[in-house]
Amino acid sequence: MGKDDAPGLRLLALLEHLVTQGEPQALPEVVALTGWPKPTVHRMLAQLESGGWLQREPDGRRYALTPRLHGLAEATLSASTQHGVRHAVLRQLVADLGESCNLTALSGAEVVYLDRVASAFPLRLELRPGTRVPIHCSASGKLFLAFLPTRQRNALLDGLTLTRHTATTLTTRAALLAELDTIRREGYSVDAEEFVDGLVCVAVPVRAPGTTTGPVRCALALQAPSARMDLVQARLQLPRLREAALALARTL
Repeated sequence: MGKDDAPGLRLLALLEHLVTQGEPQALPEVVALTGWPKPTVHRMLAQLESGGWLQREPDGRRYALTPRLHGLAEATLSASTQHGVRHAVLRQLVADLGESCNLTALSGAEVVYLDRVASAFPLRLELRPGTRVPIHCSASGKLFLAFLPTRQRNALLDGLTLTRHTATTLTTRAALLAELDTIRREGYSVDAEEFVDGLVCVAVPVRAPGTTTGPVRCALALQAPSARMDLVQARLQLPRLREAALALARTL
């Protein structure tokens, strides 16, 4: 038996397979994905479910990632030895743009801040690492939604309440879906004072290293008070944001 055949390592390998798929998987799909015997895969899925790392979808067939696993991923990313490099990229970006920038990840139906560097100017919003914000009215949240696999996005939206936070918050599914179509087409997302009055935001994807169409791992966003930088001005910073996103991707 090779070192990769140890039971614990095989469970980790199975989780890795499931995470890379980006959406819940049924037993036959996991068997096809791994090439392992069906009884073995069934037993391993049951172990991961009993340990709180996987949970069944309402249909009872497909296995989805749990908040416990999402929390582990967030903690791992935040504690990574590359954290200093990522923070340095954010610091330089803020120095270049003059406004606050943040790196976020998707966590269930919310967006969690992994890192943030604030502007030196007054009138800035205090959002520390670990802060969670709604997915439907933040630039990063809408970006994650736009690039999720269709089935996963629909399942998430089915359980989402589109709470109004400001006069410009999108509170109907039709309006939000139209916005997500635009984001997929243009490759970036904006928050037009949809979460906090007077605050605009532009977000770009941080994808798997070396890819331009791979899964969105994180989102990199620029935040600014509209009194200092309106959305037209914020969009002009997209080339610099995308350059920084590529540098961040190499640290993941």
